[in-house]
Amino acid sequence: MSDKTKALVSFEYETDTGTIKLTPETVKRYLVNGEPDKVTDQEVMMFLALCKYQKLNPFLREAYLIKYGNEPATIVTGKETFTKRAAKNELCTGWQAGVIVQKKDGNIEYRNGTLVLPNEELVGGWARVSRKDWKEPLEITVSLKEYERKKRDGTLMRNWREMPATMIRKVALVQALREAFPETFQGMYSPEEMPIDDSQLPTKTIDVEYTETNEEAQKEDLATELQRKKIYAMANKLGYDKETMHAMISERYGKESSKELTKSEASDLIEHLAELEKQMTIDAEVVQ
Repeated sequence: MSDKTKALVSFEYETDTGTIKLTPETVKRYLVNGEPDKVTDQEVMMFLALCKYQKLNPFLREAYLIKYGNEPATIVTGKETFTKRAAKNELCTGWQAGVIVQKKDGNIEYRNGTLVLPNEELVGGWARVSRKDWKEPLEITVSLKEYERKKRDGTLMRNWREMPATMIRKVALVQALREAFPETFQGMYSPEEMPIDDSQLPTKTIDVEYTETNEEAQKEDLATELQRKKIYAMANKLGYDKETMHAMISERYGKESSKELTKSEASDLIEHLAELEKQMTIDAEVVQ
């Protein structure tokens, strides 16, 4: 797609929060999570088409376009979009969802919510959705083993490791809602269903006008390349990979990566890593 063609492509449509306008340039500049320079024109157009068709507002994090390396881009819908839309659907009369656990004696129990006791094994999730024009509700069950998402090294992604019950319950619920209301959720998939680490997805809304106005001023205050190199050199010494550092940066500063840190935040992070390195040295001496 040439620059001239891109300039002519514009999607303007109504959403629940008002009219928005999307262009390929806007998507690439503000709405790609991961590596914007790797996303293809076709992937951008698919994202634009879905947002327009389903009236999603990606600036409010109702939709995400995720791209890393040469892998195909992933398009997912914001976590709360499914339940918000189901609640507004006149045909929807309610839903229930929970977990499936195997008890110590081998019996299987379908349980509301996400409670799993220490002596029980989580094996799946279930959901039930009712429509006023159906005599019986739709029931869905999903297997935990089928949906557990893992990183390339074979370890579980953060949310699947730390809160698997919440994740598998959500998978069951969105599948039930999509099957019960296909016209409402066509082409929409939740982060929990896809092979991505949804704990890394930003939730902060995007104010494009504010961002464009202040972009140059903000750029001057960003961490220097020397600071960023020092951060990752120290992280490497501590045995932290890039994913671990991004999680630390997100937790401490609400940013996605070191590229978004200010000079003062980078200095603070360097001091924090220095303290961790000092503590690691002390611990090693104690062990010896």
